[in-house]
Amino acid sequence: MIELRPFATIGAANHGWLDAHHHFSFADYHDPARMGWGALRVWNDDTIAAQTGFPPHPHRDMEIITYVRQGAVSHRDSLGNAGRTAAGDVQVMSAGSGIRHAEYNLEDEALTLFQIWILPEARGGEPFWDQRPFPKGDRAGAWAVLASGMAGDAGEALPIRAQARVLGATLRAGETVTYPADVARHLYLVPAIGQIRVGDGAGTDVLAQARDGVAITAVDNISITAIEDSEIVLVDAL
Repeated sequence: MIELRPFATIGAANHGWLDAHHHFSFADYHDPARMGWGALRVWNDDTIAAQTGFPPHPHRDMEIITYVRQGAVSHRDSLGNAGRTAAGDVQVMSAGSGIRHAEYNLEDEALTLFQIWILPEARGGEPFWDQRPFPKGDRAGAWAVLASGMAGDAGEALPIRAQARVLGATLRAGETVTYPADVARHLYLVPAIGQIRVGDGAGTDVLAQARDGVAITAVDNISITAIEDSEIVLVDAL
């Protein structure tokens, strides 16, 4: 199954300083048909105005991955971590038994990001935070594993405590990448920019614009072709 979820159909809430769009039920947006996708619980598409942000607030029992699309996010937490994650780079916060953090846009331009929440394999555990640069040139025409709890993905990927991975790729118009999906898993794909065609090799394909969601399950292989220069983020979860 490959299901297109156009950007215009997902949840939205504009708070002035925060223009939020929710691929799944979140905060005041509730859709019983979109409570998550397997272990993927949240995919928020946020624009945060300059010199604003989220004051300290708590999380627990969630793997939270932030993919910065434009600008930079500044993080500070109750463990003493502090860092600035810029466009194209990724931060991970494994909330574990509990953590408080603040995230601000301290820049003079708008911050745009995807924030992705994945349910952990088990509750509790020591919380942690980390960040890493992922130059777009290093994922040109190919997947880069940005965050993962899957065996074999250790190395450059940021660690998470879930049987899931987050991947990114940049494609020039006409380029194609494939991904060996597992029929038992749930894939969710969003082009940050561009236009792509997603197919399963068995006659099913969809055309996705920037910020559309594509929900995929019960397929064993997908191909993504860029109709125009595109930047793609993919989650593969149970």
